[in-house]
Parts: sequence; structure tokens; C-alpha cells
Amino acid sequence: MLSDLFSALDCMQAGNFSFLMWALPVMMASLFTISSSWSQSYKKVILTLISINSETRQKALPGFPLMLFTLMSFLLAMNFMGLIPFVYGPTSNIWVSASLAMVFWSLLIFSGWTSFPKESAAHFAPAGAPSGFIPFLVVIETVSIFIRPLTLSIRIIANISAGHIIMALIATSLTACTLFTLGPIIMVHIGYNMFEIFVCSVQAYVFSLLVKLYGEEHPTFH
Repeated sequence: MLSDLFSALDCMQAGNFSFLMWALPVMMASLFTISSSWSQSYKKVILTLISINSETRQKALPGFPLMLFTLMSFLLAMNFMGLIPFVYGPTSNIWVSASLAMVFWSLLIFSGWTSFPKESAAHFAPAGAPSGFIPFLVVIETVSIFIRPLTLSIRIIANISAGHIIMALIATSLTACTLFTLGPIIMVHIGYNMFEIFVCSVQAYVFSLLVKLYGEEHPTFH
């Protein structure tokens, strides 16, 4: 069952030869992305993403806002690339997404433990916690830290891959539809492509936002 579902991606290649399969959605997506409302929303999202409230955290992680901006722009480009006909979406590949998650997670962990080892160790046992609960808190915090790369990568892979599979199924329907059902399927296809633009944008923002939240737990100067 699962192999039959993913084999629908092969059928998408046949659907790509249809002008109706990709030309109309690309035109609608282009009009949407160049609109002023999209530009204003993108600016607000970027300003929210790169804002660092603590001045001491800015000193501990110089260049972190610029890295977040670059990361989100890169993920947006990679996600949108998967919507282009005959182009494979890199972020739907587990090796690409897992590598990005591991790199940013490990850099934050390495920076915290090398620059502030005492503060990083103290993070496992919050102040005021009962002594009997400290071993359990250490285990829970350790597990939560080590599963972060998994949650980062699986979230974006699942959402992007699911969207591509549904688009492939719609492409298969377009290649086999009749003249009576052509209009409704095209409308569904255009609407779902617009929805996929929203999903690609949200997933790029969520990935970058989680990296920002992990960075906010980075120890700072006293």
C-alpha cells in the first residue's frame, strides 16, 4: 500500500508534460508571490524571526539573527523548488533535512558547552528543584535535547513529502480525466498548489523559529 502511494510520484512525470498540469498553477503562484500583501507579510515574519530580546544573548551568539534570516531564505527557496516541474524538492529528502537539523543543533550545543560549561550543566537541574527529582529532571532534559534534531527533520520532511504525493495524485487524475471532469480537477489543482505555497512558507518559518527557540536556551554572560 505504501509503495503504491509513493509510486504516484513517478506518474507526476507524465502529468508534467500536460500544459494544464503546471502552467496555470505556476502563473497563479507567481501573481501571489509578487503581490504587495505577500511582501509585507514576509517582512513582518523576518523581523519577528530575527528579533533577539536579550542584549547579552546577542553578545553570546553574534550573527545569530543573520543566520536565521539566511536559513529561512534557503529553506523557502528549497521548498518552492519542489513545486517546479521536473525539479526535485531537496527538503523532502531525509538526508538533506536531517543534515540541516543536525548541523544547527550540534553547533548550538557545542557553542554552549565550550563557552559556558557550568551554565550548560546547570540547565539540566533548574534552581529550586527538589533534590529527589533532580535525576529524573536530568534524564528528561537529556532526552528532550537529543530528540530535537529528529523533530526538526521529521516535521518538514512529512509535510513537504505529503504535499508532493497529493500533487502527484492530482497529476495522475489530470492525465486520465475526461472533458467533463477537467474543469473541476484543474480548479482543485490550482487551489492545492496555492495551499502548498502556504505550507512551504510555514514549514520554512517553523524550522527557523525552532532553531531560534533552541538558540534562546543558549547560556549567556552573567
